[in-house]
Amino acid sequence: MKVLAYLNFDGRCEEAIDFYRRTLGAEVEMLMRFKDSPEPCAEGMLPPGSENKVMHASFRIGETMMMASDCHSAGKASFQGISLAINPPDEAKAKQLFDALADGGKVQAPLSKTFFSPAFGVLSDRFGVSWMIHVEGEKK
Repeated sequence: MKVLAYLNFDGRCEEAIDFYRRTLGAEVEMLMRFKDSPEPCAEGMLPPGSENKVMHASFRIGETMMMASDCHSAGKASFQGISLAINPPDEAKAKQLFDALADGGKVQAPLSKTFFSPAFGVLSDRFGVSWMIHVEGEKK
């Protein structure tokens, strides 16, 4: 059994996926728009003009599969109470990823050395998704 993250960007999914392509090297494996659904959406599910929004997408970041959607496309995405964690191999890669994800976002804990990591930081990206960047410390 696997547990996968499914992110609802509520109208900004394609923009988010493009951002993750540039910043994290995300590779899209599947993307379906509401207009391409084999069954029509339920009445009132989408605001008018949302036919080109993303009904479902799956993309890979490194070894991890992620899924995403625009869901109701109301423009009120909320990512509270959860963070996505990335474990880059070294401090240089951690800085590169942290800086890229922080562009247009908000840093909660700057990338810095801690007692448990040579490089750890927390930020919310421009879409409100919380990320923890954590280089593993030496194994004892």
